[in-house]
Amino acid sequence: MSDELLDRLTADLKPTPPRALQARLFGWAGLGAVLSAIIMLLWLGPRPDMMQAPGTMMFWTKFGYTAIFAIVGGIAALNLARPGGRLGPQVLVLAALVLLVGAGGLVQLMLMGPDQMSNLVMGNTALRCPFYIVALSAPIYGAIVLAMRRAAAPTNPTLAGFAAGLFAGGAGVWIYAFHCTENGMPFIAIWYTAGVLATALLGALIGRFALRW
Repeated sequence: MSDELLDRLTADLKPTPPRALQARLFGWAGLGAVLSAIIMLLWLGPRPDMMQAPGTMMFWTKFGYTAIFAIVGGIAALNLARPGGRLGPQVLVLAALVLLVGAGGLVQLMLMGPDQMSNLVMGNTALRCPFYIVALSAPIYGAIVLAMRRAAAPTNPTLAGFAAGLFAGGAGVWIYAFHCTENGMPFIAIWYTAGVLATALLGALIGRFALRW
């Protein structure tokens, strides 16, 4: 009787299409990013010098820093969405990235002099920047968690939520960079990173319950 029941239960099963998890995870994350970009444009607006900014090195520094965060965060979320996934390699890559930009910030501080320290470190938006990043990351995080719940089975919900937060925070800060006019590398290393880390920690807290199965 048990063999017959198993045969009935498995009779209609179909093989999962190749890369189905990747398609669902990144597809939903993309939809969340589109929503986040619309929110940014309506709420904060693009930086006023958007036409001239791509001609500056700092624009591309922010672009690259945030894009790498999003890409590595996406790899981490994909790994943790699967049973037995690990986060270690991605964390090491992001830690090296933060240290690299932080070192660049120290060089900039030494070159610009102590009178520019406040401007380079705090800028004009230090206290608002992490909040904006978390807020813009929220729709992306929600989309990622929805994709994980529908297409995956993470065995560690808290860690999977953390990885989803890294992915959402990286994408959210990339979108935010198109609004932000701050040009200090210390500012980027501290406050951009703080916004992503806050998103990841909140993601871990939410994922502990939202990704439980």
